[in-house]
Amino acid sequence: MTCSVSFFEAMPIAVLFIAVGLGCLLGKLRIGPVALGGGCGTLIVALVLGQTGCQVSGQLREFAFVLFIFAMGYAGGPGFFASLNRSSLRFMALPLMEAVLVVAIVLAAARWFGFDAGTTAGLAAGAVTESAVLGTASEALRQPGLTAAQAQLAQANIATAYSLTYLVGMLSIVFFTSQVAPVLLGINLRQASRKLETRLGHLPGPFQGADADLSQLATRAHLVQQAGGLTVAQAEQRLGGQAAITHVLRAGRKHVVQAREILQPGDIALIIGGRAALQRATEQFGPQTAVPQAHADAAALQVRRVVLHRRGASGRTLAQLAEAAGVRGVVIKQAVRAGHRIPTTQDTPLRYGDVLELAGAQPALEAAIAGVGSELRSDGATDLIFLCAGVLAGLGAGSLSVTLGGLPLSLGSGGGALLSGLACGWIATRYPTLGQVPPAALGLLKDLGMVVFIACVGLSAGPQAITLLKAHGLILPVMGLLVSLVPACASLWIGHKLLKIEGPLLLGAIAGQHVSTPAVSAVIAQAGSPVPILGYTVTYAIANVMLPVLGPLIVALAHRLA
Repeated sequence: MTCSVSFFEAMPIAVLFIAVGLGCLLGKLRIGPVALGGGCGTLIVALVLGQTGCQVSGQLREFAFVLFIFAMGYAGGPGFFASLNRSSLRFMALPLMEAVLVVAIVLAAARWFGFDAGTTAGLAAGAVTESAVLGTASEALRQPGLTAAQAQLAQANIATAYSLTYLVGMLSIVFFTSQVAPVLLGINLRQASRKLETRLGHLPGPFQGADADLSQLATRAHLVQQAGGLTVAQAEQRLGGQAAITHVLRAGRKHVVQAREILQPGDIALIIGGRAALQRATEQFGPQTAVPQAHADAAALQVRRVVLHRRGASGRTLAQLAEAAGVRGVVIKQAVRAGHRIPTTQDTPLRYGDVLELAGAQPALEAAIAGVGSELRSDGATDLIFLCAGVLAGLGAGSLSVTLGGLPLSLGSGGGALLSGLACGWIATRYPTLGQVPPAALGLLKDLGMVVFIACVGLSAGPQAITLLKAHGLILPVMGLLVSLVPACASLWIGHKLLKIEGPLLLGAIAGQHVSTPAVSAVIAQAGSPVPILGYTVTYAIANVMLPVLGPLIVALAHRLA
């Protein structure tokens, strides 16, 4: 690192932490319901600090980016491969169309306004709010055909163009998906989401949806009086489908019940469920009673986290999994897909890589886990051997290149690390004992790698950023608006008219093709339902891989147009 400010001469690396810290603080600034974000905030602060002459050189930038992009691939690997199935075909068309239109628009802008390759790539990265494009394109700019001065100018332009278009891209897609698109579809988003939620089915069963009141689980024993003569299923229905009978003690003996079994007066029913549902148990069943010491194990509640990967389990609904497992008294507290919580209704299809939080008593819980997948390690340790092997494999793949139509193409270290991250994430899901990077560690790698990389890019841009601002300052935000909204409008029309995607799912899918978490959060808030996340996770997983790969392609094509 070099720096012309005397304060940093003794410890120049301090400017990097100042850029990251102040940038993340700036990222907390909200424009309406939308936060600026740590990445954009860090880039703005780094560009300002770069005017002082403080720059970062060496391998730190590439090291940070490789960690970020590998972690992103690792986190998205299970969701990406789970999305490659017949039922997701209509959603897969949306991110593909997004990629084609983004490339077409930015290249047209480069031709009309004379953008260089760095400005063109920065426009694409900022308008689609995908920091990974910034990294893969920045790496592609370091090629033998450019002089050192040209490469430095292109690197500065990509950072400046990104910062000028990121906010426009983020705000436009948030406003479009949550406010404009429902009007264009002619739907009441809240009512449409409720209707779709009802169709998915909040129904009672051994595996139950947890969205209503299962955040606080408990087990209780009730003496059967009022419920005598009812079947187990009928008695559970009286508790609103948010509790399940795990065992019945009859004549001092414990046995597992089936849905059609008839409860008898004098039975002791062991019930697991949310506290709100259990408050109705005394009225519907009979008085609460103590569990005999000999059967205390049946009432001991445990919570386990399991990743779904069993053959034949992907694509099946909660109700189908419950029937296949043949167990009762196991509830799903929550289900997480690609880092996002999804609604857990009876007819919600699950995918490979979904992380389920199951609660129940032994041995029903063990039987349920065996039918779904494998329990996640809870020691919090990161397998560094697995991590390093995966990164090295990605670097090796990124060093390969091919020539198509006279155009040399290479994934580079970033693209290679992304692909190896996808593969490692999928492997860790299928074989949890082979290698694990816990979610907390993965989040740190991704977040810290991203902001350090962006800070390095912003600091290195330096005074050259002012030149681009003077040349194209007003044109770039306008083009960013087009890059953001044209693919969104096309996806809305095609998704509604041709693909027949339900409105709430379509809005979530458009937010996903734009890899915009603020957009899907705004849609969910407007819908008052988590249902749109089901459309978001499919397109998000695919776009999160497809868009970064566009970086080198845009750079290569923009050089051809120059």
